[in-house]
Amino acid sequence: MHSEAGKKSEKKLSKVVMTALFAALTCAGCFIQIPLPGGVPVVIQDMMAMLSGLLLGPLFGSLSVCIFLLLGCAGFPVFSGKAGIQIILQGVTGGFLVGYLFGALTGGLILQFTLRTTTEHSGKMQAQWQQWLWIIVAAIAATVVLFICGSVGFMRVTGSGLAKTLLLVLIPFIPGNVIKLGVMVLLTKKFRPVVCNYLG
Repeated sequence: MHSEAGKKSEKKLSKVVMTALFAALTCAGCFIQIPLPGGVPVVIQDMMAMLSGLLLGPLFGSLSVCIFLLLGCAGFPVFSGKAGIQIILQGVTGGFLVGYLFGALTGGLILQFTLRTTTEHSGKMQAQWQQWLWIIVAAIAATVVLFICGSVGFMRVTGSGLAKTLLLVLIPFIPGNVIKLGVMVLLTKKFRPVVCNYLG
């Protein structure tokens, strides 16, 4: 009985630590950015936010992104070196910041319902190609959701049309996001079983 209580306590602590860790990693991503003419810089924050969902699942992944957003709104300069709720409401990157949350949620939900890396639920291990497939699908879906939110937010703030918006906030980011997708897929395949073991 004592052992069971101890294990539950360890699991709870692991969830808190992992959630805080990914929130911190997303915040730290603001120090790596490449400015572009459209006003939306190339960053790795989006990758860290989506990895939160892919690795921690929809609940704790989304919670870690919420912590990041709350820190930015509270005045910490984690929104690519800026801070304040006005960045979300009125800034050209506001839609992308909201997209971090929905991207993490989307990726986490897809893997929660499709990916099996143990025999616990079905009695048999999911084939490796199926695991790769669902991770790729989840990573792409999370990225698509992120860019939809970002594009809608950019159009709302700037009044730009769809064609101009795609030219400024989508096309320049395609090469970098292909690389990010590859990194996210590899990291998720390697570390999700480990993280799930800690989170229970």
